[in-house]
Amino acid sequence: MKIKTWLIQNSSHPAALAAVFFLTLCESVFLFIPPEVFIAPPIVSDKKKAIPVVILASLGSLIGGAISYLIGMFLYNSIGIWLIENFSTPEKFQAAQGMFVVYGFLIIFIAAFTPVPFKLLAMAAGFVSFNPWLFLGISGIFRAARFAMVAAVVYKYQKGFRELLEKYFWWAVWLGIVVAILGAFVLSIM
Repeated sequence: MKIKTWLIQNSSHPAALAAVFFLTLCESVFLFIPPEVFIAPPIVSDKKKAIPVVILASLGSLIGGAISYLIGMFLYNSIGIWLIENFSTPEKFQAAQGMFVVYGFLIIFIAAFTPVPFKLLAMAAGFVSFNPWLFLGISGIFRAARFAMVAAVVYKYQKGFRELLEKYFWWAVWLGIVVAILGAFVLSIM
């Protein structure tokens, strides 16, 4: 319970905005905690932080997505080939490349706008050499839209969210983690 108390108490601190940037960057690379967990508390503590939170979360997510893309691109020859050989087949990989060519926009939209783990599809985009500028553009627009929608809802229902955050914080965190893991599982069987 100490983390929840610390997060709620410190969400009004000036460094909370820097934390939103850093944590959404980390979420886009390796964390399996939904970014909404980092976005909501500063807005709950002060409605005026809604727009800066969305901007910083979007920038952090975009930079993290670029890092994940680069990880996928540069580690293809080592980790990528090993993953394909041990968990898939070259035929499935070629099919995935073909899907990115045909449905790349939709795949990145789904990764950016839903609880599907963004980092995994960002790495996959790097593995298959999806156009990096298109990847950054699509993911930037739709991650920002997702964060703006969350911020707008938290902004509008600030008092209710404070009560929900205090009462159900850990339930929300664990639900988000479970949804992210399920999303990764669904991706792995596709």
